[in-house]
Amino acid sequence: MIGLRLWSLCLVTMAAVACQTTGEVSAGGDSEPTPKTPEAKPDSTPATAEAAAGGTELAPAPKVGQAVATFAGGCFWCMEGPFEKLDGVSAVLSGYTGGPEKGPTYKQVAGGLTDHTEAVIVYYDPAKVTYEKLMDTFWRSMDPTDAGGQFGDRGRSYRPAIFVHDDAQRAAATRSKADLEASGRFKQPIAVPIQDAEPFWVAEEYHQDYYKKEPDHYGRYRRGSGRAGFLAQIWGDGSNAMAPAPQ
Repeated sequence: MIGLRLWSLCLVTMAAVACQTTGEVSAGGDSEPTPKTPEAKPDSTPATAEAAAGGTELAPAPKVGQAVATFAGGCFWCMEGPFEKLDGVSAVLSGYTGGPEKGPTYKQVAGGLTDHTEAVIVYYDPAKVTYEKLMDTFWRSMDPTDAGGQFGDRGRSYRPAIFVHDDAQRAAATRSKADLEASGRFKQPIAVPIQDAEPFWVAEEYHQDYYKKEPDHYGRYRRGSGRAGFLAQIWGDGSNAMAPAPQ
């Protein structure tokens, strides 16, 4: 029994680095390189304006009748699904934001060569889904008490943040954060900053909808990183984010 527990602990530790490297390690203990990322070594070339042409592109502007919201909650693989399931959300894109560098690549961001963090940009119809609902979904998808990263993914490239696009979003995000703090659901302070939205660079295609493209690997990563267990423990029966934690 002791040997089994030690082996399980080893697997979880290995999986914690899954989204931080280009050669992810799954909770099953097998090394699975990210598709189209043959080199495990991070790119040593800083992202610059000159590198933008060969790097990532800016997110498209919302269409008429659409609005956008931007959230960083650690590994972007884990942040797409919760928003895509909402009625009124038309698209969710993974990418990089929060830094001044143009055209950043995954290797540059994950290698700590930029000031960007992994994030998602949500395109939604405000007539069908409110920003408050998006905020509630955000809180229920990450650990709002951890400003140093999320679960097994550590460092500035996985720091959480709410990037607001206008004064109305800032006011709504501020109220939502205060309500969550007052709910007592978390013992530690809510540490997610609210800041102005910055240019959003869409991540490489193989990262988009990764949870759909590689469901087995994604599932092992989500469990092994500790995210799945944490969210199940905190939210339990799926109650509203502002309700007290289940006893």
